[in-house]
Amino acid sequence: MTGIAVHRHRDTPGTGPHRIGLVAATAAGRRHARTLAAAWPHARLVEADGVADALRTAWTEYDAVVAFLATGAVVRVLAPLLGDKRTDPAVVVVDEAARHAVALLGGHAGGANTLAVEVAAVLDARPVVTTATDAVDLPGLDTLGWPVEGAVAAVSRAILDGEPVRLVTDAVWPLPALPPNVHREPPAGEHRAVGPDQEGGYRVLVTDRVVPVDDRTVVLRPPSLVAGVGSSRGVPAAEVEVLLRRALADAGLSPASLSCLASVDVKADEEGIRATADALGVPLRTWPAAELATVDVPHPSEVVRAAVGTPSVAEAAALRDGGTLLVPKTASAMATVAVARHAPRGRLAIVGLGPGAADLRTPRAVAELRRAAVVVGLDQYVDQVRDLLRPGTRVLASGLGAEEERARSAVVEATAGQAVALIGSGDAGVYAMASPALEYADERIDVVGVPGVTAALAAAALLGAPIGHDHVYLSLSDLHTPWAVIERRVAAAAEADLVALLYNPRSRARDWQLGAVLATFAAHRPPQTPVGVVRNASRPDERVHLATLATFDPSVVDMYGLVVVGSSQTRLVGGRMVTPRGYRWRG
Repeated sequence: MTGIAVHRHRDTPGTGPHRIGLVAATAAGRRHARTLAAAWPHARLVEADGVADALRTAWTEYDAVVAFLATGAVVRVLAPLLGDKRTDPAVVVVDEAARHAVALLGGHAGGANTLAVEVAAVLDARPVVTTATDAVDLPGLDTLGWPVEGAVAAVSRAILDGEPVRLVTDAVWPLPALPPNVHREPPAGEHRAVGPDQEGGYRVLVTDRVVPVDDRTVVLRPPSLVAGVGSSRGVPAAEVEVLLRRALADAGLSPASLSCLASVDVKADEEGIRATADALGVPLRTWPAAELATVDVPHPSEVVRAAVGTPSVAEAAALRDGGTLLVPKTASAMATVAVARHAPRGRLAIVGLGPGAADLRTPRAVAELRRAAVVVGLDQYVDQVRDLLRPGTRVLASGLGAEEERARSAVVEATAGQAVALIGSGDAGVYAMASPALEYADERIDVVGVPGVTAALAAAALLGAPIGHDHVYLSLSDLHTPWAVIERRVAAAAEADLVALLYNPRSRARDWQLGAVLATFAAHRPPQTPVGVVRNASRPDERVHLATLATFDPSVVDMYGLVVVGSSQTRLVGGRMVTPRGYRWRG
């Protein structure tokens, strides 16, 4: 049984819905603002007596501001309102002709750089980003989604300037690629990152412990701690928070590394616990008592078992997903807390790159490639995306026929704690890398699937609308499937009158199978049934060929083609394959 999650999100750049205030003074500016508002339901044109009042209103009431005004005017109005770049709204300025979208305030920490790119995409403008790390394609230390402390500016400058920077971690965390001048030291146990730097120089610490820092040190706080919480009914939030913070401080642990609070499910509505989770900016996860009762804990209590059905709440909830107990249960008058450290989980993104054209590659695929420290893929697919990879990305490329090796390599890297992107063409789940990779992956890693535009969808769009009704994907490769099995599946599809999309239709070593398959379809469909072939859809040497079952020549097909066989209802209309959505043809 799974736990109940009450979500309380930390503010992370680029995640979650953002309310965007749009400010414009001229007719052209308002026209551009309406374009954004039409594209984004979370964007609103801010109305006020004057443009200055509209800017101030947007600043105070929205998460981000897009101003269709002169940069100088925006600076003069907002300058007195500036506070902290981590909490101020992001501000993007767009010129009168919508030629440029300038990330003015809130750069990467506030999300303005990303917003500028998104605004530019909608308005067909050019994003202008001047943040140093973004300009040279390096991840900002304050954009990794984790709390950050210490000399962010000084260490970031050292990274930019190519000076040696040490990365010191308690364990291997799935960080993005960092440039070669950032030296990753092997994790060496619990005390590696503790204490002042004895070697001098710049360093990045990744730790959940309270450590002394200097003007050359940045501390990243990974989400490694789970705090189990139990309480009496009606416990004040202040009591829970004070107890938890004291327990963390006594153990030398940072509350910034809390990933969640955890408790028994009867406490899901306990306001004192929920309010504490809100104050700390973390989710509250709750578990059924029967599940917590199965967790081995050092300090069980029969009194607690009698009250809630489990001999432990705080310790059991902290250890529900494994980990090491760092703070045994400690109590106040009405609350009990315990804290466990959980090992890092590697991250495996299985990314579909689409059929080949860059504009058919999804933004999410691009984001995952840039988040990865290790990219695994077929050499020709890696070549398609090398320009997207951050400096320092480790690439594991191999040739045709090494699918199993690539899948194993990606899982091994992720299991070791790395952030990995395993890439494939089209959609990685369709005759591609997702299946072999997930056969090896287990619960020790987080897996993210990134869908891509399949070869079938790209080919269908070029052919017209051949898959407007029921259809089936079939691979004619007998490398992993016996030919007798493929024959049975083809016969079933032909008899069922399904449109068939034939992957791997023909190669030098398999030159007769496609003809045999088409003969099977011809036995169940009229000779005028359309057949289409698309070779290298969306790529420079793209080619589209249309014929019928009676006239089709299999020799026009090679390993780069995809064949679409229409159903008995499919017709050629205006030189395009069309399968009507209804069973009866209405044309």
